[in-house]
Amino acid sequence: VQLQASGGGLVQAGGSLRLSCAASARTFSSYVMGWFRQAPGKERLFVAAIAWNGGNTKYADSVKGRFTIFRDNAKNTVYLQMNSLNPEDTAVYYCAATRWGLGSSSYDYWGQGTQVTVSS
Repeated sequence: VQLQASGGGLVQAGGSLRLSCAASARTFSSYVMGWFRQAPGKERLFVAAIAWNGGNTKYADSVKGRFTIFRDNAKNTVYLQMNSLNPEDTAVYYCAATRWGLGSSSYDYWGQGTQVTVSS
């Protein structure tokens, strides 16, 4: 499975961005999809995940109420809508895919990452 993340950029605090992640797999709909982020000098952290059919989602506490993950299986794409951004959201954002459940911490495939920078 190849994953291509896009949509990052520079935004002012309080602004919004939408990230996209396009997958190559014909079996995209069988994967749980997740978003992670890594700030400079810090470990990569979980942001959000969505079940294969979009029916269930999971979020890190730091983004609940501000970020929304959703997917379009017909387009083999998962999205991360990010609202009310603040400088602490600055990081490289990665999409990932796993055949395990929504609560899994083990992801099999990773995209290349897209930079999000939030200015104060």
